[in-house]
Amino acid sequence: MDIYEEIIQLRREGRKGALATIINVRGSIPSFETAKMLVRDDGTIAGTIGGGCVEAEVWEAAREVMKTEKPQTLTFNLNNNPKYDTGLVCGGTLEIFVEPVLPVNTLYIFGAGHIAWSLYKVARIAGFEVVVTDDRETYANRERFPEARDVYADEYEQVMPQLAPTESSYIVIVTRGHRDDMRVLRWAAETPASYIGMIGSQRKVIAIYKELEKEGISPEKLARVYAPVGINIGAITPEEIAVAIVAELIAKRRKSDAALPHMKSVKASEVLKQF
Repeated sequence: MDIYEEIIQLRREGRKGALATIINVRGSIPSFETAKMLVRDDGTIAGTIGGGCVEAEVWEAAREVMKTEKPQTLTFNLNNNPKYDTGLVCGGTLEIFVEPVLPVNTLYIFGAGHIAWSLYKVARIAGFEVVVTDDRETYANRERFPEARDVYADEYEQVMPQLAPTESSYIVIVTRGHRDDMRVLRWAAETPASYIGMIGSQRKVIAIYKELEKEGISPEKLARVYAPVGINIGAITPEEIAVAIVAELIAKRRKSDAALPHMKSVKASEVLKQF
């Protein structure tokens, strides 16, 4: 499998990596310009940029690039630094660009009504891959969601086993009722999804948390749910609500703590205090 196929496979699996490419060469080096090496999140590599100490240092930089999700450019002077003298190089200078390979961010929308339709449109613009699920075929169909990766029209309990959210996944629950929201949240709380959000008033959220706690779902799992969903911008219309939700998804994706205050959501540990 070539390195580009490896990158596609890595992203499909919801994993991170870093791609190192030789971008500039002066003199003689044990490789060639544009040579590439992919470092996966488990530390394994595909391809080579020449081996030796240079490759080891690039591997270390790749781990940092994966962590920060920011690219780096490294410069190596093989003439003046004896640690690069392995007997395999003739001497020279090279620059290596290391860029992050990030997983596809998949947004799972449960519900296919007016808010869900607007959310699908805005999320697509923001770069999210979208999967839509609703138990009504008149709402969940390809005519309404032509660019969604998948559209499911079936009972939620029938669809959820077919889904496999990862740490790069986002789940937003905007179904048409309290009962359906609870059904989906019961499943979502057990997934490794990076973000789980549920629409509704604070009273509704508290009632659902209380019921799920009775069923044995731990407060810690519910504490990571953003509910009511979306950044508070005073949104009223479905389009405005969609913008507020996607803004929160972007803040989570970009790790913007300022936009995601810790006390934003109704925490499960606070629920019992209110009863």
